[in-house]
Amino acid sequence: MKMDYVIRPATPDDAPIIASALTMALGEETMKMYCGENCQRVLEELAQREDTQYSYRNALVAEVDGIPAGAIVGYDGARLHELREPTLRLIEERTGHVFAGVEDETSPDEFYLDSLGVLPEYRNMGIGGQLLTALRDKAFAEGFERAGLLVDTENPKAERLYLSLGFERIEARNLFGHRMWHLQAFDAEP
Repeated sequence: MKMDYVIRPATPDDAPIIASALTMALGEETMKMYCGENCQRVLEELAQREDTQYSYRNALVAEVDGIPAGAIVGYDGARLHELREPTLRLIEERTGHVFAGVEDETSPDEFYLDSLGVLPEYRNMGIGGQLLTALRDKAFAEGFERAGLLVDTENPKAERLYLSLGFERIEARNLFGHRMWHLQAFDAEP
């Protein structure tokens, strides 16, 4: 059965789906390691703010029949440190976890597609690809010449999706102890 869905800019009320998308993208165990048992609440607080990496201002949401089904977060890579500082500070305040030596997952020359997640009951409907395409195209419309993302080298299914959407493998990187592929897509009309 095919369902209709809409992709729209996120609002502060979308904090729960944004937080869930972050957990799906980064993995539940990784998230618990960095923000504890109250992770969902901490991530929701990050999503409700305007100055963090995971702010609703940096997100798009997919709705199926008016119900949030997935989200994607992305931002100008040149703003990574500006957005990361309040993100890590809030996590430290809420959990006591101090981040030291976090690798840069993006660079100033790309729009970074940070996190993508679709709730299990809405997977395999094309929503993830549509969210990714929508945010990539929004970045290109805003004048970015390239969009980048990271995918775990042990997640070939996700990498195949990204490659099918025009991304190409650029290099290997490490993030939070995981080996990742850095992929980029380029605007056909810079």
